Amino acid sequence: MKFQQPALSPFFPSTATAAVTVAAAALLLSACSKPGLAPAPTSVPAGSTVELALLETTDLHSNIRSYDYYKLKEDPAIGFERTLSLIKAARAEFANTLLFDNGDAIQGTALSDYQAIVKPLDCADTAAMYKAMNMAGYDAASIGNHEFNYGLPFLAQVTGSRFNVEGMPAVNEQRRCAGPGFPMVLANLFSVKDRQSLYQPYVILDRKFLARDSEGKTINANVRIGVIGFTPPTILSWDKRWLDGKVYTEGVREMAQKYVPEMRAKGADIVVAISHGGLDDAPYEATMENGNYYLAQVPGIDAMLIGHSHQVFPNSASTVAQFNLPGIDKSRGLVHGVPTVMANFWGQHLGVIKLGLRYDGKSWAVDKNKTLVQARAVKNADGSVIAADPAVAPLIETEHQATIAYVKTPIGNTDFRMSSFFADLGDVSALQVINQAQTEYIAAYIKASLPQYAKLPVLSVSSPFKSGFAGGNDYTDVAAGSMSINNAADLYLYPNTVYAVKVNGEDLRRWLETSAQRFSKIDVNRKEAQNLIGNFAGYNFDMFTEKNLNYEIDVTQDAGKRIKNLSYQGKPIAAAQEFIVATNNYRASGGGNFPGLDGSKTIYASPDTNRDVLIQYIKAHRQLSKLQNGSDRSWKFARVSTAGPVTYRSASGKLALAQAAGISNLSVLQQDDGSGRQMSLYQLDLSK
Repeated sequence: MKFQQPALSPFFPSTATAAVTVAAAALLLSACSKPGLAPAPTSVPAGSTVELALLETTDLHSNIRSYDYYKLKEDPAIGFERTLSLIKAARAEFANTLLFDNGDAIQGTALSDYQAIVKPLDCADTAAMYKAMNMAGYDAASIGNHEFNYGLPFLAQVTGSRFNVEGMPAVNEQRRCAGPGFPMVLANLFSVKDRQSLYQPYVILDRKFLARDSEGKTINANVRIGVIGFTPPTILSWDKRWLDGKVYTEGVREMAQKYVPEMRAKGADIVVAISHGGLDDAPYEATMENGNYYLAQVPGIDAMLIGHSHQVFPNSASTVAQFNLPGIDKSRGLVHGVPTVMANFWGQHLGVIKLGLRYDGKSWAVDKNKTLVQARAVKNADGSVIAADPAVAPLIETEHQATIAYVKTPIGNTDFRMSSFFADLGDVSALQVINQAQTEYIAAYIKASLPQYAKLPVLSVSSPFKSGFAGGNDYTDVAAGSMSINNAADLYLYPNTVYAVKVNGEDLRRWLETSAQRFSKIDVNRKEAQNLIGNFAGYNFDMFTEKNLNYEIDVTQDAGKRIKNLSYQGKPIAAAQEFIVATNNYRASGGGNFPGLDGSKTIYASPDTNRDVLIQYIKAHRQLSKLQNGSDRSWKFARVSTAGPVTYRSASGKLALAQAAGISNLSVLQQDDGSGRQMSLYQLDLSK
């Protein structure tokens, strides 16, 4: 949904905006305050008001320029260089602004992998994402879950921090490296070693803003903004290989209950919570991934900046479950009355919360009648996009070109197109080679180092990481011909490492049942159209691509009862039958909440990334063919006849690819599905 930008703020006349903005920018250079501040100056008369705009970016994932390093082409719909144009427009509109980032900033593209893994940054170098953010003038930021993907030493380095954790040198022996030029806050992560926070839990920003007294005269007013940050406690399972035994988390609600009163006591006039997570009304647990539904209920929080879910909030048309819960106003952007914004991902939106503050002679308070929450898009209503800020590209040109040169490194050839456009329907062209690489790697390791498992079959699972979440361009798509590193990165998106788990037949069935939650339950008697895909993430749709393993998925059944005719080598799999499955650290350690996969079944935690294993496999085999590397489908849908159409959305103009993959029961229902995202609506005949 496109949110129209409002006219210039009515708080200041448009003729004065430019001068006011310059003055405000100078005043915003004041340093962050320290604990123990005195109350706000009494020289500000009672009845004075301030209009303050909180600006949020989230889940930038190192998309700095509008460029896709996997496809080696421009992508004008994404990139911080366009978000910065929105930021500058907001600063011109509002006299008083603060800019915050919600996290997941430094991981997500080939550029970030290059700086972390391929040619690691020197201590004196600033990560490209932080270079751009420093130039933009952020006021504070928090830490997302993907910040931990490269390990604690790298995170400490690029954030200019020193961590007192096991496995790292003593704090006084660590260099303080180049990092962001703004404070990082995180309240719910602690070191096992000394029980102290890795980052400062919060910061109190002391800002002088332009205000109006009760008679309408422009004055200066000091306002102190407390900023507290949270990360998902589930990082402990998602990045167990880096964090286990080194850090621990506490619940977001508990830490807010502890620190918000403390922030108030130390002079915070208002409190802003930056929490990398979404909304979930399941019974509260300190370990829950998306605890912000409960965070909003902690007294003393005036605004929430959320993320992680890669969604837009507020959005009156949203059908996303988390925005349609009791106590949530998805039109006005309120969660239990607290102004809340989520600014999508990859720089596609800027979150804006305009707060009206009023001074009663003793303290500032938010006037909820003067609150406005928006998520502003870089894409205009007519499909055009706003211009990129010209200062960003030159700033990271060296890093940009080095990344492009690296990903162009040739590794092999393929005689077939590898894509994920129809992976949900069984096309394995972009998945089988990953499974083959993982299987070969784990089988070789077992033979050399774990002979006690030598008689067990080695299988492998992978999932379609790119399955259209962001539209028609958000799919893996590797053309036939020469293959380079960028193609391998397109096939395997994340910097996971290869893990092997030992499971039995019942574990395997439950694994597949969980994966099958990707699909909606189809009512065979319903005459209205039914969407095949539900709300289960594509990156959790694990599938095997193994001739000897076969199963059916019956989408007319309830979740947990969909896997039929599960067999190995033509025989039904017994509950106690044992297998080794190659997967990644995320899944093996509990990512995705797959039953039984909690780290306890891991027999080998490899130091090698899945992508590097894939690259080495392609280099070793040189020539990939569809017959050998892209056609072994393990599963199919159970045949059922439905009274109405079953629909499936994918990129436009790709029907021939589905047919080439053997999916002959698909037709085009609408060439343009009306979303404006280059998607078509297809119809799947489940009776064939």
